Amino acid sequence: MTGILSESRKNMMLFSGRAHPELGEAVARELGIDLVPTTARDFANGEIFVRFDESVRGADCFVLQSHAGQLNKAIMEQLIMIDALKRGSAKRITAIMPFYPYARQDKKHRGREPISARLIADLLTAAGADRIVSVDLHTDQIQGFFDGPVDHMHAMPILTDYIQNKYDINDIVVVSPDAGRVKVAEKWANILGDAPMAFVHKTRSVDEANVVKANRVVGNVEGKNCVLLDDMIDTGGTIAGAVSVLKDAGAKDVVIACTHGVFSDPARQRLSECGAIEVITTDTLPQSTEGWENLTVLSIAPLLARTINEIFENGSVTTLFEGQA
Repeated sequence: MTGILSESRKNMMLFSGRAHPELGEAVARELGIDLVPTTARDFANGEIFVRFDESVRGADCFVLQSHAGQLNKAIMEQLIMIDALKRGSAKRITAIMPFYPYARQDKKHRGREPISARLIADLLTAAGADRIVSVDLHTDQIQGFFDGPVDHMHAMPILTDYIQNKYDINDIVVVSPDAGRVKVAEKWANILGDAPMAFVHKTRSVDEANVVKANRVVGNVEGKNCVLLDDMIDTGGTIAGAVSVLKDAGAKDVVIACTHGVFSDPARQRLSECGAIEVITTDTLPQSTEGWENLTVLSIAPLLARTINEIFENGSVTTLFEGQA
């Protein structure tokens, strides 16, 4: 089997949790190795059992898990896998978390609230992880929650390459869904030929609690193809509302692009019916295009494989996205 790694190197071991096995298999193919056979099952009361079918002593181990679906179960399974590796005398353990769970709970907004993103980092440390790899963290400060190396990878080149190859970049406006993502939009605009930018101004409803409304566009989008971007889309309400506002402002077409398609109900219905001509995401989380004709899913596996290889070779992960970050 050929790939990034030669067959003669035996001390790299790649493990995949059960939340998104297709991604684990894709990364293994890119590396030219096999996933380590793993026995994993649930007891009747919901407890998880994991045992690796090969020795891990002295190995450089990479544990890949997508935190989707039954998110809390996926987190616990990855922690148990890491603990099993630590007790099996693995040399180094890297937790691959394409989508960092609880990333939106990265600070306290009011008293008596948790900082759950920090708790996740503490749990990984306690389990025995030496390093974390993640893609497009919701906020950069999460990198500081873990007392070890954190490789923060970026899916932007994957998404922008696709857009450059499919759409006329001379007719594109890059749109941030709110003022907080403008810096990211600037990076996209630079890559897409110094494209003009706009953002959607949002206000909170005075009549409904915890409801954000997109009410106007700052910037000229009339007659333009708009690329509306975000790091993650959950229920899709804000993005669908932004598409409507852009259309009202005279946008020709709207393309939605995000790294993490959480797509909790009713996101699929909202985004397929909101008027966007295409929704582009990656497979950091399991995706299905069945019944969703305008959804495009791009593979994150090549990026993860290159990252794993650089870590394994003690190379520079930064070189994978220099000029992009």
